[in-house]
Amino acid sequence: MAPTEHTHETLLALDGVDLGHGSQVVLPGLSLRLARGERIALLGPSGAGKSTLLAALRARLGATAAWCPQHHGLVPGLAVYHNVYMGRLAERSALANLWNLVRPLRGPWREVTELCELLGLEGLMRRPVGQLSGGQRQRTAIARALYQGREVFLGDEPVASVDPHQALRLLGLIEERHATTVVALHQRELALSHFDRVWGLRDGRLAIDAPASALSLADLDALYPDAEATSSGTDRHDAEPAAPSPEALPCSRGRA
Repeated sequence: MAPTEHTHETLLALDGVDLGHGSQVVLPGLSLRLARGERIALLGPSGAGKSTLLAALRARLGATAAWCPQHHGLVPGLAVYHNVYMGRLAERSALANLWNLVRPLRGPWREVTELCELLGLEGLMRRPVGQLSGGQRQRTAIARALYQGREVFLGDEPVASVDPHQALRLLGLIEERHATTVVALHQRELALSHFDRVWGLRDGRLAIDAPASALSLADLDALYPDAEATSSGTDRHDAEPAAPSPEALPCSRGRA
């Protein structure tokens, strides 16, 4: 599906760039444009290159982008508070960070508490991350990214471990605090209901680059080589929680 014309200010553009790891090219000759203020859903089967593309965006956007990795990147032995605090570790002196490890600083403690209350983690601030459930770790990783206070949010499946309704709420919090987002998802319904644009990867190429309002679930199903198995009940997507239909989900971006 060919890209359509963008009208907002360009934040980042790739023009025929090879992306990969070392000498291994995963996405050859990739061209795309990220506009300031856009909400991008990144879709595609496992191994399609979503993480590769997010890593490239992160490298190019630098300090303007907050990062929420797929496997959380948390320190299991440290408390929720300290893991969230690490989002701004580089902004404070080594002495302040060392002191905060032993005795939390008043300002950061208040800031992190406010975030944790929004994310349902307020009673877990002092609990080691290694003792949390998968969904709680997911929310801790999101809290750390939000705490960075960056313009852009890059997330590699940041709502994969929560139920569909909580995923919608978390995406709303991310949207409130970041002007621009690129979020890898497997929940195709959310891609249509809660994002402006969809990038779809398949077979090493950008197969979809279009407004979400112009797409259907059938368009997104075409990204997955095992889509027929999905419809017959044998695909791995059957293991995912049932998501509400796009029509049933509220959309803060103003689309019908």
